[in-house]
Amino acid sequence: MSVNISIETPNENQIQEIAFDGTETYQPLPTLSESLTKCATRIDFSKSSLDDLKKEDKDGSPVDQFQPSLWPWDSVRNKLRDALTEVCVLSDVLSISREKKYLVLDPIQQEPPENKAMVQVYARKKALSQAASVLLTGAERLKASHVEQKNKTSSNFHIELLRLRQNWRLKKVSNGIIGDLSYRTAGSKFWHNGTFEVTKSEDDVETEEDSSSAPSTPTSTIPPTIKPTSAIKVNVPSELQGVAYIKVITQKDQGDLCTAKINLMGYGRNIAQQSGVWQRVLESAQNVLFCKELFNQLAREAIQLQAPIPHVVIGNQIRANLFPQIQLIISLVHTTSTDTAQTSSSNQDNDSVLEHSLHQLLREVHHKNSDHPFPQPASGPLGPSKKRMLAGPLAADRFELLEMTKSETILEQIIAQAQHTFMRKRTQYVLDTLAKDVRDPQIVSHWNAMNSPTMSCVKINIVTHGYETMHRTALLIHVKDRTLKCIGRDGRVMHLSYEPQELRDLILCQINQHQITSLLSLAKCLAWQVLSNSNHLGIGSVEPLGNASACLLSSPNGDRMIAVQLRSDTSLEARVFIAKSPRQDFFQIPLVPEKIWENLGGHFREVRFDKIEGKSFLMKMEYLMASLTSSSS
Repeated sequence: MSVNISIETPNENQIQEIAFDGTETYQPLPTLSESLTKCATRIDFSKSSLDDLKKEDKDGSPVDQFQPSLWPWDSVRNKLRDALTEVCVLSDVLSISREKKYLVLDPIQQEPPENKAMVQVYARKKALSQAASVLLTGAERLKASHVEQKNKTSSNFHIELLRLRQNWRLKKVSNGIIGDLSYRTAGSKFWHNGTFEVTKSEDDVETEEDSSSAPSTPTSTIPPTIKPTSAIKVNVPSELQGVAYIKVITQKDQGDLCTAKINLMGYGRNIAQQSGVWQRVLESAQNVLFCKELFNQLAREAIQLQAPIPHVVIGNQIRANLFPQIQLIISLVHTTSTDTAQTSSSNQDNDSVLEHSLHQLLREVHHKNSDHPFPQPASGPLGPSKKRMLAGPLAADRFELLEMTKSETILEQIIAQAQHTFMRKRTQYVLDTLAKDVRDPQIVSHWNAMNSPTMSCVKINIVTHGYETMHRTALLIHVKDRTLKCIGRDGRVMHLSYEPQELRDLILCQINQHQITSLLSLAKCLAWQVLSNSNHLGIGSVEPLGNASACLLSSPNGDRMIAVQLRSDTSLEARVFIAKSPRQDFFQIPLVPEKIWENLGGHFREVRFDKIEGKSFLMKMEYLMASLTSSSS
């Protein structure tokens, strides 16, 4: 059932008067000035905090308390006048204290105290005694801590275990702690698990019992010398104890050409100083594991490879043929004596190239086993390389696919590097021998510093001393594993085998050509004419090496001719002949009636070339041509 309810707004204005007839007279609204005056009269400036106002409201003081005054702003004026009075007083005080014309403050002179010398002496003596006692106390504490460190024969087990865990992989199995020395996390597939056990040292337990039962001794006594021990005892398997290294020998006719000993001792960070005795034991055990894995990999590859001369694996030794009568011997040496370990670790002055290569090759195998390229696209299979994935879109043929599947084993790569090392040493020996034997011209070799493990580059410059700007013969040689690639100045490419005699013969032929070419350049500078030139002279006796070179020169006036013949053997003998025109023994006969035929020149006479002054072949030829030119003029 609904009921109507009327709602009326209250009157905003107060009722001022009600007449007898019931008429209500409302009070008009106050103006803004009246409202402000009313609010200002309610303010009490003596109250400084809001809490006082709140307390007054709680006490129930009437809000509409009205105090009649002559002027509504009378209270405000009074408060402002009091504040002005206080500010003026403060200003007067500041002016009096700052300016001395109003008030002057003079200190009162007191009587000087009596100086007693003995009191000062006693005070200084007391201060010095206190300082001396502080220094003595500190010295005693330092001495006590030093003696305590010397007496401490075993370190904390948990601190040692923390250091061990920072450097090695550990895990807890039931009540024991097992560590891992293997390279399985790096990609190794070796059969040995490489585990070791970590226990608390018995010496540490005995030391703790002795220290607890022994009576306290004064700190001034000097403790006896005690060997440092560790709170951790590491139990390594018997097959990983001792020291192992891999010995690589390049042997020729039962003589060692190059030797290298490969191990892991001395690699990585030097953490033996901050760690205990267990660090050396674990490093030696991991070195043994590394050498066994490397030798196992090499032995397996030596059996699987089908070489022209089969590789031989006998016990802990692998034999591979590099060149005829030259063998590469790889041996695994494993000993358990510490003296042998010290001697083997100290003998590091061997060939470090093969050592670094073996480490790098095994690390590369581990990397390939653990890191596989991501498939492209993402839905593709895992395993194939990026080249094989692009073989389809790039339309690769069968030959390219077969090349992608080929890969060299560690043994093949180390054999190739050993062959290259032998070829490089042999090339260096040939060049050094020729540079020592052949004084004219000079042979200068420049080896490239940036080389690959299986290829080196050497540039040979053949120059004559004093005539470097006249002519220079350059030869570039690429030293590979079994061959040599020679590139001449004219762009010709010659491939040589591993025989050193071929390289020696090539350089002698280059020296021969250099002498002839330099002589032709010198003749042009002296205005001599080149009548003929041949690098392969087909007449005369048969040369033991190659063919002789020859050239025929004519003086500027045409009255002198010089014939030069150079051999390509080791002696580099030069034969020089001269002829003079007109011929002095020419007589007119009925068959040759004209006199012009006497300019053909007479017989060539050989010059004793070794008697001519000069340090080099070109210098002697320059003197000879200069003398013949001056005599003809």
